[in-house]
Amino acid sequence: MSTETLQNDLLRGGQFLVKETQCEDVFTLEDLSEEQKMMRESTKEFVDRELWAHWERFESKDYGYTEETMRHAGELGLLGIAVPEAYGGLGMGFVSTMLVCDYISGATGSFSTAFGAHTGIGTMPITLYGNEEQKQKYVPKLATGEWFGAYCLTEPGAGSDANSGKTKAVLSDDGKHYSISGQKMWISNAGFCNLFIVFARIEDDKNITGFIVENDPSNGITLGDEEKKLGIHSSSTRQVFFNETKVPVENMLSERGNGFKIAMNALNVGRIKLAAACLDAQRRVIGEAVKYANERLQFKTPIINFGAIKAKIATMATNAYAGESASYRAAKNIEDRIALREAAGNSHQEAELKGVEEYAIECSILKVAVSEDCQSTTDEGIQIFGGMGFSADTPMESAWRDSRIARIYEGTNEINRMLAVGMLIKKALKGHVDLLGPATAVGEELMGIPSFDAPDFSVLFAEEKDLIARLKKVLLMVAGSAVQKFGPDLEGHQQLLMAASDILIEIYMAESTILRTEKNAKRYGEDTQATQIAMSRLYLYNAVDIILQKGKEAIVSFAEGDEQRMMLMGLKRFTKYTNHPNVVALRTQIADKVAADSGYTFD
Repeated sequence: MSTETLQNDLLRGGQFLVKETQCEDVFTLEDLSEEQKMMRESTKEFVDRELWAHWERFESKDYGYTEETMRHAGELGLLGIAVPEAYGGLGMGFVSTMLVCDYISGATGSFSTAFGAHTGIGTMPITLYGNEEQKQKYVPKLATGEWFGAYCLTEPGAGSDANSGKTKAVLSDDGKHYSISGQKMWISNAGFCNLFIVFARIEDDKNITGFIVENDPSNGITLGDEEKKLGIHSSSTRQVFFNETKVPVENMLSERGNGFKIAMNALNVGRIKLAAACLDAQRRVIGEAVKYANERLQFKTPIINFGAIKAKIATMATNAYAGESASYRAAKNIEDRIALREAAGNSHQEAELKGVEEYAIECSILKVAVSEDCQSTTDEGIQIFGGMGFSADTPMESAWRDSRIARIYEGTNEINRMLAVGMLIKKALKGHVDLLGPATAVGEELMGIPSFDAPDFSVLFAEEKDLIARLKKVLLMVAGSAVQKFGPDLEGHQQLLMAASDILIEIYMAESTILRTEKNAKRYGEDTQATQIAMSRLYLYNAVDIILQKGKEAIVSFAEGDEQRMMLMGLKRFTKYTNHPNVVALRTQIADKVAADSGYTFD
């Protein structure tokens, strides 16, 4: 495909809401190259051998083993997947970096956190914002695991409000170094890292500044004790105190006052990688739950035969499938956008920064959706195990505790919900996504007489795609009216934004799932995708229920009288099925397939 063709076909971030996507234009796990498949298998072998087989060590706060396995990952090249070859890495594309993050993260949250903190926020700020000297000096050591990185942003008074940190950087009289003083908390990898990315404020600057700080205890750096945490027990998490720590001026990262921008762009990448990091955790939990349900006898029959258990297994598998579908769709969009920018003459640094930033909406959507599905899956995993699930002698209990942090990492899910809708509106105001035209058209449609023609739903997913198009009208109706009513004050109506965001999330996840299955049904045959078709229909059915609930919640929160009645009628019209699927039959079909395969086998 030529650059010009790709430019014309590739949707911008958020445009999925107003433009139809063809199934041929989405990337799926089934599109992996042979090289990527080999990479996946080698990653899984490492995880099974060194992580999954020793999950008890991670639960016993064996920080040394986390460091040891991280070094082994570095020796295998797994820490340098995203690092350019010029700096000791493998220089792989964005999809490949997602793939490794996905399959290396499912065995234990302790290792997943160490890996994500090092490869993401510990290394990436230097590769994307560092100058050539900084990259040559530090990145090769980080790419190979010779050194480990950590990221010092959060402070006792600065969490979601990241730019409000109090840590200070004072320039020396001779202008050769800065003295950094302050307190950072919740610092992953602090106990064994060699290098910190530290954010501090110079004088009374509006924005913070980033610095590369080597971990030298003799230079005013002290660590608090390991934090006592609900989960991720062997992830080293400490407070870090800086007391006039001297940092050479050449270790300033990017420009003065650019730290907040660095932090926000690091979070965009971190959000989609966090979604990837929750995928294999779901697959493994499903596998363990199905194995137990196949073996556990109650009333003289395996509990997998009970409908209540089948419903749980089906929902767990469906959510995992949807998470895969949406995550790899977005990852390939980012990779293609990076390629377009590089072809246009952008440096690798600028291309990757802008490529990820373009899809910040999708990154937030994925972070929320997949982290919450992962939590739900582990919770249901415990329920299937019953009393044994509550025991620390089984990995289900630790999986549940480890998954809880994912809803807080990389910006809380509440922050990300509001960001997704806020960024969509900002894109509309900049002219990057035309929301006004489609929203106006929906308003006119509500005033008109609905069509009573019987549509042709004989083709696979014809009704489902028609329904998704109408679900998009729900968001356009709600968001359009809300913007018109509140204008710039909309950001103060957080509960309304949260409801609108849930609608946006369900649209993207459901559409991604349908498109993946449609693409594979066309190339492999519908009969080979029977269970995937069932999962796609089940996910959409559940999404419609959520959108109906959240749409009503949003509408009654700001509309009254005739406007409210009209919008509620529109909501009912846009969420109406012509042919309701048999949900019980769908769940049974999915669960029976997963049980027969002894686990999740759709990846």
